[in-house]
Amino acid sequence: MSMPRRSILTTLILGSVAARFGFAGNSAQAGEVFAVTHTEAEWRKLLTPAQFKVLRQQGTERPFTSPLLDEHRKGIFACAGCDLALYASDTKFDSGTGWPSFWQPLEGAVGTTEDRSLLSVRTEVHCSRCGGHLGHVFTDGPQPTGLRYCMDGVAMTFHAA
Repeated sequence: MSMPRRSILTTLILGSVAARFGFAGNSAQAGEVFAVTHTEAEWRKLLTPAQFKVLRQQGTERPFTSPLLDEHRKGIFACAGCDLALYASDTKFDSGTGWPSFWQPLEGAVGTTEDRSLLSVRTEVHCSRCGGHLGHVFTDGPQPTGLRYCMDGVAMTFHAA
């Protein structure tokens, strides 16, 4: 059964608004305890407004705006909230989506949570040390894993090797 065009457009618009303004919630922190914790006021002091919106409120940066999208040097991509190493540069690939994408995180670096915020079910990815929202993982990535970790660049920093 197909969805009427108006319903599809409404879903896309509402989802975009929720993501843009951080109405998605913060499911990673609802049921997990993390090694690095701060109050909301402390996080606001530690992070830029854009980082806070993504990492702490599950916002999403606009596609093709992250400087990390074009980062091709050898090194490590780390959490902007707690500096935990997340992805090795040799697992990064160009997904064409406008966000930095990786086919595999470093062992133990990320956790996942079911995300139902856009009237669909997705798998949210968060930092395993501070719980910061990083993006989502999809099953349309390259081999050897077949996964696409679609990350918000503002949620990460890069450390060149």
